[in-house]
Amino acid sequence: MIECSVCHSKIASPNSKAVSRAYDRHRNHVSSKTRFLNVLLVSGDCVLVGLQPILVYMSKVDGGFNFSPISVNFLTEVAKVIFAIVMLLFQARHKKVGEKSLLSISTLAQAARNNLLLAVPALLYAINNYLKFIMQLYFNPATVKMLSNLKVLVIAILLKMIMKRRFSIIQWEALALLLIGISINQLRSLPEGTTSFGLPAATGAYLYTIIFVTVPSLASVFNEYAMKSQFETSIYHQNLFLYGYGAMFNFLAILGIAIFKGPSSLDILQGHSKATMLLICNNAAQGILSSFFFKYADTILKKYSSTIATIFTGIASAVLFGHTLTINFVLGISVVIISMHQFFSALSKVKDEQQGSSFEMVDSQDSQRSKDASFLNMTAGANEDAGHRVNEEEKRPLLPV
Repeated sequence: MIECSVCHSKIASPNSKAVSRAYDRHRNHVSSKTRFLNVLLVSGDCVLVGLQPILVYMSKVDGGFNFSPISVNFLTEVAKVIFAIVMLLFQARHKKVGEKSLLSISTLAQAARNNLLLAVPALLYAINNYLKFIMQLYFNPATVKMLSNLKVLVIAILLKMIMKRRFSIIQWEALALLLIGISINQLRSLPEGTTSFGLPAATGAYLYTIIFVTVPSLASVFNEYAMKSQFETSIYHQNLFLYGYGAMFNFLAILGIAIFKGPSSLDILQGHSKATMLLICNNAAQGILSSFFFKYADTILKKYSSTIATIFTGIASAVLFGHTLTINFVLGISVVIISMHQFFSALSKVKDEQQGSSFEMVDSQDSQRSKDASFLNMTAGANEDAGHRVNEEEKRPLLPV
């Protein structure tokens, strides 16, 4: 149940089917302003996501990390919380007369109650952010980005199961084509004999890959559902709680490590360099941008924009670190670009638009029925009033002429 901020009445929370239907209508009526926003989101995401694995690679010393990856994640979440607070303060200073402040206790308490579900993606993101560093020990930056694109198919399946989203046959074929493009790219694992947690290198790499694909996919879908199901809530309120939960989970992880390794591990700035500071800023900006994807755009669009960043990552890692761009990588990227064009083409959306039109026809029919019912009620009321007046006139005594 959701409490209305105006009349404080209780209304039912929107289910996944309602959220999906609202999104389908929004997608079928995309304005030029929305298209411009999508272009800005994709452009910014390509730069930030493309830089992320490169900065992680630059942070490594002798193939490892001198700092705790969890400390980077914690500082990233703190930076995002500060950004959300600053934006809420800015909005509070520019609120209209009579408008309730976004920082009032009642507003914050109500927003916190309505957005409890954000704790789920926050926990999953905390796990995923740690896995990003682990994957860098197994694969080069370009391969990490190609592996992360496997999330698109998992996300599509989860969107269909959790949010009841519909995809056309052409779109499913585009996702399959995406997997083919990723498979073409040649993967590189650690040298033979290297182990991780007592497992052979190949086994450890495959295990991390499965977790690396599944966990953030669940996080993205739950995040989009939580954001869209409470669409009237300010995005900065939602970011405040999402990043606040994330900072809390990472801090608990730091405390857990301190119990096993000693109090010295509580120094969250130990081993950091300029590269890690840039990484923290990049991760914070990337997380903030992602929230706008989930709130106003689409998880699939977010993942496809990350796919475009693979080109930037591959070229940059080749220039900076001497990684070879093989023919397999070039062919794989080409197939991925074709897949993206096919998924978002007008032809692939024909079925969705027809379904959207059918929804509008049903709604218009329901509206017409309600109008007809109102007209009948008005007619019946008018007839009753006329009959009542006739009866009153019959009862009146006749006056002498």
